[in-house]
This record gives sequence, structure tokens and C-alpha cells, in this order.
Amino acid sequence: MSDPSAKPPAELRSPSGARYAVIASRWNGEIVDELVAGARRAFAAHGVSDDGIDVVRVPGAWELPLVAKRLAASGRYAAIVALGCVVRGETRHYEHVADESARGLMRAALDSGLPVLNGVLAVEDEADAWARAGGAHGNKGADVALAAIEMAALLQELSA
Repeated sequence: MSDPSAKPPAELRSPSGARYAVIASRWNGEIVDELVAGARRAFAAHGVSDDGIDVVRVPGAWELPLVAKRLAASGRYAAIVALGCVVRGETRHYEHVADESARGLMRAALDSGLPVLNGVLAVEDEADAWARAGGAHGNKGADVALAAIEMAALLQELSA
């Protein structure tokens, strides 16, 4: 069995015919739109046609896990990418949303056996978010899309 994870990202290819779902929060929409654009570019660069990507919008990061669980149960996807942005404010709401969204996404993955990748930024301020949405720290949407492809390839290999 070959090890798809050993391939450099430039050589990584999506399994033939694999479909991906991108669930994107509308909260902090401009930032999330950049994450979605980064994910689309990464998918395209690694063999996924635009027709192989379904983008589903949800109100905020809190709603991502429920939709991830529903999409995972559909059996249509090789992996699911969840994208959002939670910015720390003056209350504990930030911790609740970021932590429970992450916990729910992990639960969706473990319950379904399908990769559900967490691309929800949990940042101190808007500048930190932009740095991770195509700025100094790259585009985390692209990073998560690459992880989705890698996991889809690995699980396909393990099933063979």
C-alpha cells in the first residue's frame, strides 16, 4: 500500500470522481468568502473540477456541525470542509461557538467515518483573520481543502 500522505502537496491528486462539500458560514462573510476561494483554488489545482464541489451556506459556525452530519450521511461526498470565522469579543460567546463547533465537527467525522475538516478560524481580531484568509499566514481554506483531498485518498487506499 502506498502512502498518499507522503506525497508533497504539489503531487497530491484527488481520487477520481470524488466529490467534496464545502460548508461556509455567512458570519464574517468577506473573510469566509476568501477561505472558500482558497479552497476552490486548491481543489482545482489537485484535480477536482468545479462540478465536484458543492458549497452550502449556513448562518454561522454554530450551524456547521449539523449540516456536516447531514451531508456526511448522504453518502455523496469523499470529504467535507467546514469554513468559518469566529473573532474574540468582549464576552465568552467566542469560546462557546469556536469550541462547540470544533467538537461538533469532530463528532460528525467520527460518527460518519467521513473526513470532516475544520477550517473555522478562531482569532483574536479581524487582522488575524485576514492574515489566515490569504495574508501572511496563507489561506487556511486552501490548507483544509488539501487535507480533505489527502484524507479522501488515504481512506480510499485503506479500503482497497
